[in-house]
Amino acid sequence: MINGNYKIYLITMDKSDQFWEVMDNGAREMASMLGVAYEWDAPLTRDIYKQIQIFNNAVVAGADAILLAASDPLKISSAVEEAKALGVKIIYVDAPAFEEAVTTLATDNYTAGKIAGENMFYELEEFGLTNGSIGIIGVTPENRTTVNREIGFRDYFKLFVRYQILETIYTNGDPELAKQATEKYIRDNPNLVGIFSTNEGSTLGMGYALRDNDINIIGIGFDITPVIQEMIRDNTIKATLVQNPFTMGYLGMAEAVAALRGFDTGPQLINTGVSVVNIYTPSRILS
Repeated sequence: MINGNYKIYLITMDKSDQFWEVMDNGAREMASMLGVAYEWDAPLTRDIYKQIQIFNNAVVAGADAILLAASDPLKISSAVEEAKALGVKIIYVDAPAFEEAVTTLATDNYTAGKIAGENMFYELEEFGLTNGSIGIIGVTPENRTTVNREIGFRDYFKLFVRYQILETIYTNGDPELAKQATEKYIRDNPNLVGIFSTNEGSTLGMGYALRDNDINIIGIGFDITPVIQEMIRDNTIKATLVQNPFTMGYLGMAEAVAALRGFDTGPQLINTGVSVVNIYTPSRILS
């Protein structure tokens, strides 16, 4: 503790996506209400080794608790185990590691993937696209949150054999790489009818490519920013699934302080929910 206050860190996958900025806002607001010292830290872009270094530095700096969104659940688990052995309370937000924590606040990503599939199917039917191939733009094979979205999406389309789900292209969540992946899907698949992007960066990249190519492909995304909102308004992207990163940070901070004070922290998994934003519903930024 510093000056009699708990010192709590939020360590996210990167500082590039607005998703993490919104989560920081939630954590910061609760930290201010509870009177604890708070810091947000992360690699500028996704790098598991830099994230592990930042995590270890936080432990050395005297962290009492850490809210962690794990870039790679396996590679960071030993660092989490060592921190726990020193008495640091671990709360997972959005993406857990394999090592047990006090609790995890996250979207039910498998169900969210099925919801994305359902929305893709609805849009395809509306446009009369009753068969064809569908691409998926993922982050990394190690990112369990986005992989679970892929699995849910694929499982939904097992009901409809007239659609072929293509092999996932992984882009590390980089918008430019996601744009290139979208263009590759378009170039290599004349019967392409849809693309599902599994996070903020991949959704942005998909939208840029669809806008540039002016092609009749159904784009379903994940997460929201002002640019993604505009892409929905101008019908470049048909829908996006919106999580609750503010809630993850806000309640995650409350859970961390409760754990430090020895209070009941509730269930091991807290589902923070997901909603669909499309042209028929008001777009919004959670803050």
